[in-house]
Amino acid sequence: MRDNSDSHPFSNESSTCFKPFISPNPITSFNPVQRYPIIDDTALISPFSSVIGDVEICDNVFIASNVSIRADEGTPFYIGSNSNIQDGVILHGLLNKKIGVGDRSYSICIGNEVTIAHDALVHGPCFIGNHVFVGFRAMVYDAIVEEGTFISYDAIITNGVRIAPNRFVPPGAHIDTQEKANMLSQVPKDNEEFTIEVQRVNQKFPSSYHLLFGTNRCSCGLAYTH
Repeated sequence: MRDNSDSHPFSNESSTCFKPFISPNPITSFNPVQRYPIIDDTALISPFSSVIGDVEICDNVFIASNVSIRADEGTPFYIGSNSNIQDGVILHGLLNKKIGVGDRSYSICIGNEVTIAHDALVHGPCFIGNHVFVGFRAMVYDAIVEEGTFISYDAIITNGVRIAPNRFVPPGAHIDTQEKANMLSQVPKDNEEFTIEVQRVNQKFPSSYHLLFGTNRCSCGLAYTH
């Protein structure tokens, strides 16, 4: 079997030429102070993704390719330890709309060991607790999602609802009233096991991709110095 690790035309330096875009927010009348993202050294921001503005990304977070994390309107954002934000996810927030978490207020607050799956939309104001799974193409906007909840693909959570811990949101469900939220059942065992396995896999990626991409995070002519 041929070893192509050194012969591939995009190996070594050329394979790391596509970097993420990391930038402060632009100065506007409603957001006059530039704030840089705070990104833990162990987190990984993949190529073709962007992180803009007052965003805190904690240890061992994996941000996959083509993710947009844009804190240029609603701010700040927080992404907790060991969470993974998969390809095509969008994070954005409404101006001056926040959710209190402890003694702080956030546009978007994402807890520890959270999975946001491919093409999902997380729009502030919202809170997503620890160990939550947000499925493919799902939307969470103006909502509080408590710990351990499983949101299936194409589901919508909105209108200020609060999802209790360990609830299962079925595929395609529209949870837009508190009455609907209160009727949700517990997460089935197989979905709970699926969430654990997705977390196990994605927590391996940051350190492995750091070895592949190197340590240079920033591109597009903007110096990442904060």
